[in-house]
Amino acid sequence: MSTRRLVVVGGNAAGMSAASQVRRRDRTLSIVVFESGRHVSYAG
Repeated sequence: MSTRRLVVVGGNAAGMSAASQVRRRDRTLSIVVFESGRHVSYAG
């Protein structure tokens, strides 16, 4: 059984917004966000 994955590079507002939009469309998708800083945006 294969798992579909989405990798988002950048935890800024645009990256987190993209991740949350995709999550709404597909609840089974594995989503990983990479961010180089200490904090991610929660505004998305």
